[in-house]
Amino acid sequence: MTYRDLAADPVPHLDHVALFAEYVDPSDRTPEQVAARALADGLIDEVVAADTVLIAMPLYNFGPPSSFKSWFDRIVSANRTVGKLGAKEFVVVTARGGGYQPGTPREGWDHREPWLRHALSVLGVEDVVFIDTELTLARESPAMIPLDLGEAEDQSLADALEAIDKLVEV
Repeated sequence: MTYRDLAADPVPHLDHVALFAEYVDPSDRTPEQVAARALADGLIDEVVAADTVLIAMPLYNFGPPSSFKSWFDRIVSANRTVGKLGAKEFVVVTARGGGYQPGTPREGWDHREPWLRHALSVLGVEDVVFIDTELTLARESPAMIPLDLGEAEDQSLADALEAIDKLVEV
């Protein structure tokens, strides 16, 4: 089992050197391309070796954090991953500070899940498990405290933990 903490060990954002390194014959790569390809191949090896890929993801400004996008950009490989990861289980555990469920004022503002479903489909992954926890700032955010959403926060966390327990029972 491999655990990568993108906050402690961030993957550099994709640049033209890393992007094109896959398409340059290994014998013609610059030292920078060799290093970029080695990083990408290491990340891809981790995903290919896994039976289950667990992604823990907060909601930053209505989308995924750039650290996750950096990782994802490095594992997309025409030769190794595109269309080839469909047999793997992908579980995404999310946290959202506010409320984004149907019927809330911010319904539809969480662009992370639709983007990730689409992005993973490029890799052949169609059945992604999402476990969401929301209202995680209900007791901390000055704007949310007067709304007295603490019980809803607790229920959201309890529901997420129950979903995790059910997933692990399998």
